Amino acid sequence: MHLTHAVYEPAGDGPHPTLVTLHGWGASALDLLGLAPHLAQSRFLVLCPQGPVDVPIAPGVHGFGWFPLTMGAPPDPRAFAAAEEKLVAFLDAAARRYPVDTRRLALLGFSQGGVMAYSLALRQRGRFAAMAALSTWLPPQLMEAAGLADLDGLSVLVQHGTRDDLISVERGRESVEALRRLRANAVYREYEMGHEISAASLADLSRFLEEKVLSPIVTLT
Repeated sequence: MHLTHAVYEPAGDGPHPTLVTLHGWGASALDLLGLAPHLAQSRFLVLCPQGPVDVPIAPGVHGFGWFPLTMGAPPDPRAFAAAEEKLVAFLDAAARRYPVDTRRLALLGFSQGGVMAYSLALRQRGRFAAMAALSTWLPPQLMEAAGLADLDGLSVLVQHGTRDDLISVERGRESVEALRRLRANAVYREYEMGHEISAASLADLSRFLEEKVLSPIVTLT
């Protein structure tokens, strides 16, 4: 597997319902791993890949990202495509290496990781049972690149803080409207918080995953 990653594996042999989490700019594979014990009674296998872009934070301190940031400009198409290709390869390899229930695979993206999650969902809609987009945005360029593709009823939870000073809450609201045009089953929640995950948003996220990923009856054909 070509991406460094962290894993939380629940008790039992599996296959397990699985959540792939994509961190934000300057974070790492460990950033979202701590969510795992708090989601759906720890029933999810949680896979946390690390972005391929090195992000200097301070002397001797580095984080990671998915594509280079250029303030006020859309992502570089080549860098974005390269990151997406790495993520698709990661998903394929993870399904072979870990006890993933591919029928109950969900996607979560925070901040820049949410942009990657939106892109993966648009390009590989049939792969995911649900998606959560936290403190992020859906760039118009992704919709244009997707062409006539849509999300065909995919359940999407969008969460945003009203005091987010990195990605404004208006961008979260615009993303929900775009999701509805893409025929997603979008649920939107706002919280009195900044660019973060709060106890309230985490509780709502857990309920969403239980309802949309764990509860539905899967019929084998």
